[in-house]
Amino acid sequence: MICAYAKQVELKLWQGNSKHQIECLQMTRLLSMLTKQSTMYKNKLHGEAVLGNPSKVVVSSIKRSLKQVQKEIKLIEDKLLALVKQVHQDVLTRLKSIPGIGDKTALMLVVLTDGFERFKSGSELCSYAGLTPIIRQSGTSINGRARISKIGNQKLRNLLFMCSFNACKYNKACKAIYDRIVAKGKSKKLALIAVCNKLLKQAFA
Repeated sequence: MICAYAKQVELKLWQGNSKHQIECLQMTRLLSMLTKQSTMYKNKLHGEAVLGNPSKVVVSSIKRSLKQVQKEIKLIEDKLLALVKQVHQDVLTRLKSIPGIGDKTALMLVVLTDGFERFKSGSELCSYAGLTPIIRQSGTSINGRARISKIGNQKLRNLLFMCSFNACKYNKACKAIYDRIVAKGKSKKLALIAVCNKLLKQAFA
């Protein structure tokens, strides 16, 4: 069966990530960790204020830690941007021209897809992000609703979902899809997922 599949489908030799891509992904993971720390410190400050009579020593310590983390985030973001520009400056510029995709989103799209170089089509990219629908069906007893697979890059999927809100306002093609799906009586979440697909296909184009 494997042999028959190989004869029918033109297969590409697998290639690992380049040194440049590995470094970009390492920086991305570090940014994710630092962002969680920043959120933790902000929540702690809010908690101390809500409790009343916050300790000046505790508050000062948390603020210093938060300031240091935010300084590190800015430093890593700048280094990541410079690193991406070395290889994917043109792609980065094109992505920023899409309504609904900001500077940080464009940067993360390039990093998480390796400049889109590993994909042949927008549909393939959507599948990688886990945004393609799957049907849960087995004989006549199980006939579930179609849902997105969620088998894919979670960071990319979450990033696009956050962008979909702005895209519905400022991206004409995305707004048209959203309005059409909602007008049919479908859920707003389903419409936003369709917008994510559209955004990703625009990015690939």
